[in-house]
Amino acid sequence: MGWWFGGREYCDENNGWTYLWAVQHNIPALVRLMGGERVFEQRLDELFHTIPATPRYDFWHRFPDATGLVGQFSMGNEPGFRIPYLYNYVGAAWKTQRRVRMLLDLWFKDNVFGMPGDEDGGGMSAFVVFSSLGFYPVTPGVPVYAIGSPVFSKATVRLPRGKQFTVIAWHCSVVNQYIRRAWLNEEVLYSPFFTHQ
Repeated sequence: MGWWFGGREYCDENNGWTYLWAVQHNIPALVRLMGGERVFEQRLDELFHTIPATPRYDFWHRFPDATGLVGQFSMGNEPGFRIPYLYNYVGAAWKTQRRVRMLLDLWFKDNVFGMPGDEDGGGMSAFVVFSSLGFYPVTPGVPVYAIGSPVFSKATVRLPRGKQFTVIAWHCSVVNQYIRRAWLNEEVLYSPFFTHQ
């Protein structure tokens, strides 16, 4: 086992494709730095469609934690869970919806394979639970949720002091996974985000 095992000479437990997006504290600045919304969206598309260029044996030896691959995106390790939701920031929310539903269906079925990779501390389970409900907290510590694609036609989260947050997704299915309109407390949402409040 060499010093380069696990990709640690560059990026711990993952690769540059994943860490390129590790600016969750200022996503608009990352969009500008990449050259704007269309370029950002195209780079996200590349992430999910580019296969590793190195031979499989070498790739898996160097990046054993990069499991659950979809292109260069690793569903099996914590550094990238927010990435499918980044399409929401550049006017391509439908791609977030499609990608999240595909990832849930591909990697989190109720079968013998279980989850891809490590479940170190609940991050992967949190991705599955939040994403199944239809939203995800992209930036830790910032009380904003990005909307995805609910898996359930109705789900209720019990909150403190007897309150409830209920998600209703009429006619949702594997085929009908896109959101045309969304309301929060009977008010139309004009962006694919809502706040914790």
